[in-house]
Amino acid sequence: MVTTIRVLRIMLMLAIPLVVLTTPGQSSAADAAKIDREVAVALQHLYDSTPAARMLSKEAKAILVFPDVIKAGLVIGGQYGEGALLQGGKTIGYYNTVAASYGLQAGAQSFGYALFFLTDSAFDYLQKSKGWEIGVGPSVVVVDAGVAKSLTTTTGRDEIYAFFFDQKGLMAGIGLQGSKITRISPDK
Repeated sequence: MVTTIRVLRIMLMLAIPLVVLTTPGQSSAADAAKIDREVAVALQHLYDSTPAARMLSKEAKAILVFPDVIKAGLVIGGQYGEGALLQGGKTIGYYNTVAASYGLQAGAQSFGYALFFLTDSAFDYLQKSKGWEIGVGPSVVVVDAGVAKSLTTTTGRDEIYAFFFDQKGLMAGIGLQGSKITRISPDK
């Protein structure tokens, strides 16, 4: 009985920060100008460090950039970040990314990622969805160092390419599967 109560207390202590971290809402949204600044810096850093990203940007219908995603967990985990959708270098919308997970995990990290939409159908899917769960809908190819070296405008024929950058902290792995991306309206 005492052990059960301790386990419930620990789970509650873990669940409260998780709910706060992963609950989207107007009050938690950064202002639009701040998101735009962070996106510009993150995208420039990505282009400087990954020539394949710069190359794909010339072909992309749109680019969705999440400059700072926070992920934390201890058995139960969550991640949250806000970003902007760019078309022709201009912001056309704001989004958040939210995910929850459970299993063998412990730690915290921050990272950024950018999704390069190369087809009209993938871009339209994002625009029309009320919340897009990665893994359902258009296919996403995660670009690692090996893929980036061989990626060209001729070989880049998938719908969406994902690039990770600025990983900091200690937590095993980064993934997008199950992340939900939803349009938000930050303060102007």
